[in-house]
Amino acid sequence: MKRSLTAIGLAALLASPMLQGPPVMASSHMDAPQITFDDPANTTDVYAFVSEVEGEPYLTTALGVYPFEAPGIGANNFSFDPNVLYEIHVSLGDDLEEGRKTLTYKFRFDRKFQNQNTILQSFLGTLEGNKDDKGFDINQNLRQEYSVRLVDRRIDDAENIGNCIVPPNNQGLVTPFYNQDNNGENPAKGGVQSEDDLDIYTKHAICDLEDGHRVFAGQRDDGFYADIQSIFDLDLTFAGPNKPFDSQGGFNIHTIVLQIPISFLEGDQQVVGVHAQTKRRAETIIPQNSQKDIETNGKFEEVGRQGNPLFNEAFVAIVDKDLYSRTKPAQDKKFFEDYALNPELAAVLQPLLGLPDNLLTNRTDLAAIFIPDVIKEDLSTGPARLVDNDDEGFNRLSIFGGDTLISQVQEGFGGGVVPGGWPNGRRFGDDVVDIAVLAAASDLRVSPPIIFGAPNTADVNIDGVVQNDITFNAVMPYAATPLNGRNHLHR
Repeated sequence: MKRSLTAIGLAALLASPMLQGPPVMASSHMDAPQITFDDPANTTDVYAFVSEVEGEPYLTTALGVYPFEAPGIGANNFSFDPNVLYEIHVSLGDDLEEGRKTLTYKFRFDRKFQNQNTILQSFLGTLEGNKDDKGFDINQNLRQEYSVRLVDRRIDDAENIGNCIVPPNNQGLVTPFYNQDNNGENPAKGGVQSEDDLDIYTKHAICDLEDGHRVFAGQRDDGFYADIQSIFDLDLTFAGPNKPFDSQGGFNIHTIVLQIPISFLEGDQQVVGVHAQTKRRAETIIPQNSQKDIETNGKFEEVGRQGNPLFNEAFVAIVDKDLYSRTKPAQDKKFFEDYALNPELAAVLQPLLGLPDNLLTNRTDLAAIFIPDVIKEDLSTGPARLVDNDDEGFNRLSIFGGDTLISQVQEGFGGGVVPGGWPNGRRFGDDVVDIAVLAAASDLRVSPPIIFGAPNTADVNIDGVVQNDITFNAVMPYAATPLNGRNHLHR
């Protein structure tokens, strides 16, 4: 007999003696042991969805890094690391199935001070929108510029397609336009429906690149929401006096958002793959009789990657988590396919939820999502529904909440029906923890699929957290305004 998946039920699951060490149902942004020592290279989340700007369809991708940025710190501010290479990859055609990269967008940042003869490291005064010739506010002291290099393996070509600037972090009084009523004492502004309504710092940093690409890179609110603190504190009833508790609430991250014209990808009649990598510059030790003891040789070594949410955290065993970070999706079938085909997660769920034995093995449905571990996005569906776009069809549970789109290139679950969000791409606002639980407890291998808890799956609520701590934007850069250092809550 099927039973509803409740918060208490999941708590019992996580308290099971079968789980030794960190509980599996979590995305703490610290998915592998070694990457926890390298915050600027630590990926938090990857997004991919179809959007439209002035009638032009885009594949919108995003990469978040640097988890748990406390808003408004000093004297040094969080920033992108010049010694880290940030990459967003797109797989087309046969490259998707094989996990190969067709297109690679490489983001290289610098970090400079306008004036070093001062103790005022980040801000020389209030940033009022008075720009210099590069687009920086004249009172922004800490400055980052970056280049975007495109490697197009279709034509064996690599070129720089643009140079852009990073806006300031949201400090508070000196960055008033990030905040409600343009007042640095107030909380950060919520999402907007038009780019014209964006704050001036964000608006000035949206950058046009060659071939119709658009990009933004800067501090944003962390858009992942879940009560992770309770899971790792073993408070698995999610019933404490301060619940629900969004563990990422009140924290910022640094985010790169890239829009790729679908025409550049050779049209919308296809499914594409998206994943991201971070690479750190290697150092070569030079003999002591050399003029230098240490010299940077320019080579970058892979330290992290991410495609779908939760795969490394909830499916890959501890012994292989660091291996995952240092390998490529093209190697996933060899090293990680068994974790998707025979998921420990389903075995843990079975005694609690009465799942049939056939959900424990040969999970080709889960393998289709996670192997290779790139986000698969159907470009033929038209724009995705967005949580803050006044679209009543949006549901945080995607297809499990009745939020679907119609594909022109896939049969999907019949008649071209595919998820409106993850695992068909991923949107800001998708409740990926709840979606992952439902996917593991359902049988998506048969038609029609056997959905756990149907027809009431839209009511599934694992941890009580059902939305982000601040609303998203319905337009570029989609990610929410960075939280104010003077006025925010860690909830």
